[in-house]
Amino acid sequence: MNQFTLRSRVRRALLAGAVALGVFFAFPCPVHAQDGAGGRVGISVNPDQVYFGGHLAVGPLVSRLWFRPNLEVGLGDGRTVIALNGEFTYWVPMDRSPWSVYFGGGPALNLISARRRPFDADRTTEAEGGLNVLLGLGHRNGFFGELKVGALDSPEIKIGVGFSFR
Repeated sequence: MNQFTLRSRVRRALLAGAVALGVFFAFPCPVHAQDGAGGRVGISVNPDQVYFGGHLAVGPLVSRLWFRPNLEVGLGDGRTVIALNGEFTYWVPMDRSPWSVYFGGGPALNLISARRRPFDADRTTEAEGGLNVLLGLGHRNGFFGELKVGALDSPEIKIGVGFSFR
């Protein structure tokens, strides 16, 4: 695949993501179904990176099922990974506790930019599909911690914390 074709594919993937987010925000869910936006930080393994990002919690779609799309930017290990994750979470409250356990997963679009050789200015960029499975613990005030396991071209493991503004 030549460099022009690769750049064209990446531009189309970014445009599709921007259009999807635009449509999502143009047709909002009812106010009672929007739980809030937030931020997140953490570390990943393979690639070994530090990541940061944001999310939007929408739901419940049914019972305790929420849609929580998020964007994460990973830096380190000679590459940059921009992950667009379309994750669903199912929340299980703990009796008489402000904490809930949640689990879920969803597809990911990973834009990976890497150097061909260390200290080389020439970079390659690829758009790859992935899949995440996650387990987390969230507090009713918005704080959460989660563990993600990735498949296909997603990072193998991510451990992160974050906060949802409500």
